[in-house]
Amino acid sequence: MDDPFRQRPGVEALNALLPGTAPGNLGIVLTEHGPDFLRGTMPVDARTKQPFGLLHGGSSVLLAETLASLGGYLCLDPAAGQQLAGLEINANHLRAVTEGTVTGTARPIHVGRATQVWEIRIEDGRGRLACIARMTGAVIRA
Repeated sequence: MDDPFRQRPGVEALNALLPGTAPGNLGIVLTEHGPDFLRGTMPVDARTKQPFGLLHGGSSVLLAETLASLGGYLCLDPAAGQQLAGLEINANHLRAVTEGTVTGTARPIHVGRATQVWEIRIEDGRGRLACIARMTGAVIRA
């Protein structure tokens, strides 16, 4: 897909939105805004693990939805008063992660007038796929 982004505020500006929110509390940091993707990291620590020492699936989904939602927002026309509201998210957890950092990369599959569909790949510190997710969002007027 060609460059779908209408806004490019920079990762510093996007990271400034996170303190005091669920992504901020889990230590999510946006690291790169490429030509067709948004990337971020999340630590695998006490905040993001389940009681048995593995990365919690819900934490992976939170990372996925954060990246897709922010990426989707960046595809909207700010002058049109649009917002993106999540309709559905699903995730397949493919590999257990017990330590380090995971990296998520969100790419749009479809950016339309009424809906967006995003694929999010989450990899462990060795670049192995740990989770793959897909989020569908509705473009609405604020």
